[in-house]
Amino acid sequence: MLELAWVDDLDDARTRAVRALLSAARKTDGRPEIEPGGELPGEFRGGRYLLGAVAGELVGVVHLDPGGDAFGRQVAELIVHPDHRRRGYGARLVEALLAEVPANLRVWAHGDHPAAARLAERFGLARARELLVMRVDSEGADWPEPTPPRGVSLRTFVPGKDEQAVIDVNRRAFDWHPEQGTFTVEQLTEAESQSWFDADGFFLAENAEGRVVGFHWTKVHPPNPERFGGEPVGEVYVVGVDPAAQGGGLGRALTLAGLRYLRERGLRQVILYVEGDNAPAVAVYRRLGFERHEVDVQYATGDAAA
Repeated sequence: MLELAWVDDLDDARTRAVRALLSAARKTDGRPEIEPGGELPGEFRGGRYLLGAVAGELVGVVHLDPGGDAFGRQVAELIVHPDHRRRGYGARLVEALLAEVPANLRVWAHGDHPAAARLAERFGLARARELLVMRVDSEGADWPEPTPPRGVSLRTFVPGKDEQAVIDVNRRAFDWHPEQGTFTVEQLTEAESQSWFDADGFFLAENAEGRVVGFHWTKVHPPNPERFGGEPVGEVYVVGVDPAAQGGGLGRALTLAGLRYLRERGLRQVILYVEGDNAPAVAVYRRLGFERHEVDVQYATGDAAA
């Protein structure tokens, strides 16, 4: 019998149990990104947890972020242990989640699994957002030297100097985005302490007055046996251009600078995440050789679907 409990904090034992469940899911699904013995992924830290256990064994977890996205919607992640799927536990978790948060809620379904779609339909959740994962083979890609607009030069990020300038551009460039627009200096500084952070792969664009007007932050993912053939993969992590500097090809120049850098590092595959309804951006990436590879979906209660 499934026993459900909401907790506001995870003690050491529960943290280990959640980490083990997420690691098992990664081996089957390729998600979430969790390193053996490392911290819980960012999307599973803080907030509240709904734990589902059978005979003392954790078989499912929901993480709820009450702070939610930039528009005040609460956001949840839900994972059932691969060894305990197709037993109705996912439905029980969704039912308990909606009893606790009946409105203003969005729930991620990574990989757009049919089972998630069936659960969403059963509980009246609408398909509200698609986040595309696009991929390119870097070896065969035609990526010319970047040519920034006149008066703009490219350089790399300097830790301890450029954080505020990047966040200022990021805030203006992504004021429409549910997550990225609220990124802070503190979060950027925390990212700099992570093993994957590489200042040489973080490109900034400066205008003639020395003001940062755009950036391209790249990332390298370690090999994941369940995704991308088990190879390390580069990512176009974030490309942001100040709205006042858009329209002159700066975004393309920054993107090319990062792509060429990732290829020079020997990465044969590069991915990126882009909103499915951002047709201009999808078109730009297709011209650079990217193709749709996966899709993540957010399902929403009726009041959070817009």
